[in-house]
Amino acid sequence: MNYYTLLSFLLTLVQLWPCSPSLQKQSTSSTDQSFAAVRRVKRGWLWEPLFATEEQTPRTPLYVGQLKSDLDKQDGNLQYILTGEGAGTIFIIDEYNGKIYVRQNLDREKKPFYTLRAQAINRNTHLAVEPESEFIIKVRDINDHEPQFLDGPYVATVPEMSPEGTSVTQVTATDGDDPSYGNSARLLYSLIQGQPYFSVEPKTGVIRMSSQMDRETKDQYLVIIQAKDMVGQAGAFSATATVTINLSDINDNAPKFQQRLYYMSVSEEAPVGTTIGRVMAEDSDIGENAAMNYFIEGDSTDVFDIITDNETQEGIILLKKRVDYESKRRYSVRAKVVNRYIDERFLEEGPFEDTTIVKINVEDADEPPVFTSENYVMEIAEGAMSGSLVGAVTARDPDNDDSPVRYSIVRGMYLKRLFSIDEDNGTIITTKSLDREITAWHNITVTATETRNPEKISEANVYIQVLNVNDHAPEFPKYYETFVCENAFSGQLIQNISAVDKDDSAEGHHFFFSLAQEATNNSHFTVKDNQDNTAGIFTAKNGFSRQEQLSFYLPILILDNGTPPLTSTNTLTITVCDCDIEVSIFFCRYGAFMYSLGLSTEALVAVLACVLILLVSILAIVAIRQQQQKSLFSEKIEEFRENIVRYDDEGGGEEDTEAFDISALRTRTVMRTHRPRKNITTEIHSLYRQSLQVGPDSAAFRQFILEKLEEANTDPSAPPYDSLQTYAFEGTGSLAGSLSSLGSNASDADQNYEYLADWGPQFKQLASMYASHRSMRD
Repeated sequence: MNYYTLLSFLLTLVQLWPCSPSLQKQSTSSTDQSFAAVRRVKRGWLWEPLFATEEQTPRTPLYVGQLKSDLDKQDGNLQYILTGEGAGTIFIIDEYNGKIYVRQNLDREKKPFYTLRAQAINRNTHLAVEPESEFIIKVRDINDHEPQFLDGPYVATVPEMSPEGTSVTQVTATDGDDPSYGNSARLLYSLIQGQPYFSVEPKTGVIRMSSQMDRETKDQYLVIIQAKDMVGQAGAFSATATVTINLSDINDNAPKFQQRLYYMSVSEEAPVGTTIGRVMAEDSDIGENAAMNYFIEGDSTDVFDIITDNETQEGIILLKKRVDYESKRRYSVRAKVVNRYIDERFLEEGPFEDTTIVKINVEDADEPPVFTSENYVMEIAEGAMSGSLVGAVTARDPDNDDSPVRYSIVRGMYLKRLFSIDEDNGTIITTKSLDREITAWHNITVTATETRNPEKISEANVYIQVLNVNDHAPEFPKYYETFVCENAFSGQLIQNISAVDKDDSAEGHHFFFSLAQEATNNSHFTVKDNQDNTAGIFTAKNGFSRQEQLSFYLPILILDNGTPPLTSTNTLTITVCDCDIEVSIFFCRYGAFMYSLGLSTEALVAVLACVLILLVSILAIVAIRQQQQKSLFSEKIEEFRENIVRYDDEGGGEEDTEAFDISALRTRTVMRTHRPRKNITTEIHSLYRQSLQVGPDSAAFRQFILEKLEEANTDPSAPPYDSLQTYAFEGTGSLAGSLSSLGSNASDADQNYEYLADWGPQFKQLASMYASHRSMRD
């Protein structure tokens, strides 16, 4: 241990603090007073300052101080006892003289004080000489901890070109020593790396800018900060922290074009919107500070345009209007770039913009013909003769060679039937008379094609208006159903009429109404023109009679105001109605119909009644016939159900299927339970042989019939209606014997059937069949 460490240990002591308020107040005096050899008295106790060094591990107990009673005569009769925290382990006391020793190292950061109790008793009587007194031992600190940066490493950001003194960030170190005693926890900050751009405040650790810095020159700095305790004195502990300082960008740089002059070209065939080329300006800033907009200046703004590509920050020059090589072959375009976001703090440093020149050459191309107008409007009067001139279109080749042009109409076969065009001069004529009332406008498309290069084609729209000609006379707009009552009086209005005209009138239609000349003198009606394209029909006498005249036909003359004016005669039919004054359309229609048939109302009612009776009779007859057909069908069904099938010949009865279809009578939904069929072949053979010897009253034959009946009754596949099954008894005594195959042997190879020929003509066919069968076997 060096001298300085030993001195610090000696200067850093553990002081004995009495718990009495008076003694505590005395113990909080200055350090010099605590070191003075002053005796303090409390209830007969004599207190003496006690000292021990923190974190010093003694090989032998280290003397701290002494407790002594004023009653102690130093004859060994008093015994000193120490109890409380650490008594007997950390702290021990000499029971004869009251001296206190520390036998373990002390750490203030783990336990800053200890509470102990002292007592003095008589060794002989074991009675307390002094009352038990409590005191606190407070551990004084020594510099045994290094500073620490708990939040490091640090990262900070500051805008570039910030003024000197701008705060960047603050670093803070901590020390585990006692900040209230001595300088062990008093820290001092200093800058090890980062000069001359940054500085640090010694007491607070605040890092500040020492000069303005440009991000475009260097955008990141590494600063090292040191923290020392003991106010930076020699022998103090220290720690360092690294601070990474990034400079953020500000818009302090103007965009600059990469070139002062650009060359580009565009074909005269290029459509509007074609990209001609790109220009590029550079900005040392980043992010939105480098965003820029491009513009076109000067007289070229109507021909060219420029937009900004936000991803690449390039200016894209576009064709805004078609160019013509023959008209202008070269353009000089002035392009300007400007920062999109400008920092007002740097406006004094100059405009944040730049300009360049773009030379654009127009390339020659074989262009299609060009019409003098994109749309033509022509007129022709309706009704014009075929071959009448409508108008002419004109197109030319804009190229220098001036190729001839050929014209044609391309819009539909219908228009080609109405118009034609001269291939050489573009004259359009009609091929058919036109009617405005059918189609007032015709839209055709005319093409112009270069004769030297047929692929070069251009189009133009031609709108042809058919002008109106007064070629349609006015007429009634509808059929007027006019009635006049038999009791009508003279001058009574019976009908209002109007007129329509298919022609078109620029000034508006105006019609004039009057009676035709032939009806002026003998007419019972008059026409009054209302001067508003309508007229009224009035009676010219009192009373009309259906018996004298049922209908009147009034010719009305209608004149229009066209050029030339046209007239037409329209007939108005007036029917006399059996009414007083007011006309009922339905009643008058009914009366006129009946009167035209020559029938009265009573006669019509009788006719309708006869028709109604006739219809009822017809319906009744039809219903009776339908009922009869249903009854007949029901009887036929019953006949089908009770049909008796009779089989007269033995064998072959299963082949008779004409009576009814048994399969149709079977129910498909009933699942038949398989019943093992009784094998009665042997039994039948036996019964057959017995039948040759017994009659129909034999018990064996009756048993056979009963079994067959039981089988038929229990068979689910049998017909659902009554049926008759006949079994004939062949009987005995037949000369020919039985023809049944039931009595045949297993093989008939040894039988001779020639005797069948002797049985008569009835068995002739059977004899021939068996004879042929025998010959085939032989």
